[in-house]
Amino acid sequence: MDWGTDLWDQYDVIDKHTQSGHDLVERYIKFVKERTEIEQNYAKQLRNLAKKYAKRGSKEEQECKFTNHASFQEILNELNDYAGQREVVAENMMTGICVELTKYLQDLKQERKTHLSDAKKAQQNLEICFKQLESTKKRFAKEWAEAEKSTQQAEKTESDLNATKLDVEKAKQHAHARTHAAEECRNDYAAQLQKYNKEQNHFYYTEIPHIFNQMQDMDERRIRQLAEAYRQFSETEKRVMPIITKCLDGISAAGSKTNEKQDSMLFIEQHKSGFERPGDVDFEDYSQGIKSATSDSSLHPPRVRAKLWPFSKKNKMSHAEKHMPPAAEDFSHLPPEQRKKKLQAKIDDITKDLQKEQDQSEALEKMKGVYEQNPQMGDPSSLEPQITETALNIGRLKGELSKYETWLLEAVGGDDISNTINNNTQQGVVTATQNIYTEFDDEFDDVEAPVGQCTALYTFEGNSEGTITITEGELLSVMEEDKGDGWMRVLKANGEEGYIPSSYVKLSP
Repeated sequence: MDWGTDLWDQYDVIDKHTQSGHDLVERYIKFVKERTEIEQNYAKQLRNLAKKYAKRGSKEEQECKFTNHASFQEILNELNDYAGQREVVAENMMTGICVELTKYLQDLKQERKTHLSDAKKAQQNLEICFKQLESTKKRFAKEWAEAEKSTQQAEKTESDLNATKLDVEKAKQHAHARTHAAEECRNDYAAQLQKYNKEQNHFYYTEIPHIFNQMQDMDERRIRQLAEAYRQFSETEKRVMPIITKCLDGISAAGSKTNEKQDSMLFIEQHKSGFERPGDVDFEDYSQGIKSATSDSSLHPPRVRAKLWPFSKKNKMSHAEKHMPPAAEDFSHLPPEQRKKKLQAKIDDITKDLQKEQDQSEALEKMKGVYEQNPQMGDPSSLEPQITETALNIGRLKGELSKYETWLLEAVGGDDISNTINNNTQQGVVTATQNIYTEFDDEFDDVEAPVGQCTALYTFEGNSEGTITITEGELLSVMEEDKGDGWMRVLKANGEEGYIPSSYVKLSP
């Protein structure tokens, strides 16, 4: 069954049906566009929400050492990545469905217009042929009537006794001429009728079926294309589901990482002073009279109140200021717990400064090598003062680091260092222990640290050797900056390292 055979006389119905199909395609394109707008707005709102609740500043960084604070920050990061996937869905739907389907619809409209135009032309040609048939038919009828009339007139003249022989001859010639003309018209009518029947047969059995079958094929192709777009609507979202699932798994994992006992222990380690609790207050016997009034306990009542400093910040500060011994470089004037914290903080600061100096030294050496290979770019000797100064700073910082690490070991007192500070938030003590034995190790300078942070602007599929895959919105550590070839080496949160295009990321300030 096909349109040309079974719907040969349903031109208007086919016209409306194909137009309805094109209207459906336009409605679906509009539907997908509105869906992409929803996705984009949703992603924007999610990003704004994550940005709103993300903590910044030193105070917030201190709080993020607690697992419940850190987990919430991870959730916000995962939510930001999730928003990026919603943007991917919107973009893929727009380019893969709306744009492609719009182009296809334009071609489809032009094809439909051509088929309908061909059908109308065929119909007009048949109508013209029919009009010509009607015209020859009318001429034949008219000429035959005139011929009969002339024949009757000739017979009447011949039977008229008063008519001359000449009149009879003229009447016969006129009747003969009319009859001849009628015969010619009859032949024309017969020829036109044969032509029309042939045209009509071609129109109904060949031309129109061919055009209608082409329109049927066009409409079926439209349906197949639309069905593919329907499936693509789902597949577009399915393709990002693995990443979305990872984001959701990351949120679940962040919840699992919280450790209430660990947070409590960290809070204790951060704030316990190491002081002993206040002792019992001595009884002051005023029955002794003036003598008791001149006792040390009555002359110096702040000593008793000073023991209550944990409950009053003001008394605590005044007591500390009055009785705190002169500050020592090794913080030996502080209680043991406070001393360990101060030493660890100092070690952390020195380690950061040392890393900066080492990075600067490495950069200067690389620049010197470039200048040596390309003298036109600069004088290598001009970098010597900076290199010397950096080397001196590194030596000084290494000495300070060793000194403070020794003091920290002394403060720890030989206990298990890894148990004195929360493993998930402060690892400096362990590092300090290791650095005492590796301070002058040649491999110390080989420890590679990130040179910055960056955020992925687009998703990149790392298919070639040495590259890695990144996802839009993902936070990355820059291990090696772009050297002019358009690539940089980065480190992902999961430890994966490799090269990506520099234009695919935005460096963090």
